[in-house]
Amino acid sequence: MTESTEIASQSTGFAQVLDAAAKLPSVRINRAAYLRTALKRYCTEEQIEQAVTGSPAAAGIPLKVITDVANTSITYETSKVTGLSAIAGIPGGLAMIGTVPADLVQYMGHMLRVSQKLAYIYGWPDLFADEGEELDEATENLLILFVGVMFGVQIAHGAVSKVAGMVAANVATKLPQQALTKGVIYPIVKKVSAYLGVSMTKKLFAGGIAKAVPVLGAVVSGGITLGTFLTMAKRLQRHLVSLELTKPGHRSTPPPE
Repeated sequence: MTESTEIASQSTGFAQVLDAAAKLPSVRINRAAYLRTALKRYCTEEQIEQAVTGSPAAAGIPLKVITDVANTSITYETSKVTGLSAIAGIPGGLAMIGTVPADLVQYMGHMLRVSQKLAYIYGWPDLFADEGEELDEATENLLILFVGVMFGVQIAHGAVSKVAGMVAANVATKLPQQALTKGVIYPIVKKVSAYLGVSMTKKLFAGGIAKAVPVLGAVVSGGITLGTFLTMAKRLQRHLVSLELTKPGHRSTPPPE
């Protein structure tokens, strides 16, 4: 197998897990509804509407408030995933990805949920503007990069920064489709996806989920190590808060540990 073919195979394996997780109930977060609910105890109605139509930073919402909302969302998703248990009846999930346990798809679903929430509070446009069943390629590729950041993949950090710069420069309400699906970001997405495929899929088939992601062996019996998910979510938070999208009206500083 050539190197390019192997990368493609590994990338496809991870993308299948992500795609199955994205189709689980309640994984897709409605941006406007989330921002309205998350900000209502801190902000005026006018600020909230400005945050929905633009971004929280552009609406003049203090970074401390944005950080508090982000931390609340991380805490909520962490508490949910910590009590994760295997679910046998995921509609279509196991059929889509063969022998990957339902627990892994569920866990990925929570990663996607917290990724969306952090993206929206830190100024990103709607990732699921299309209500169709299929996952848009640009959105899938950005989510792969977000998960890559959560796992500490360095090239994912740089790619997310580049995409954020494109969104900020164009004051965009949509993701830069060309860059994410055919342009400069696309080859990086494939490399990140291949790395994650090795970490979470290939080793899973070879010797069980405990080898797929060290410290996550408990997922098989329905328990997830609290610190693992929390650490990954915080890693993504620290990166997103450093980007251009958080800066209108604010001086960006890293959130507390």
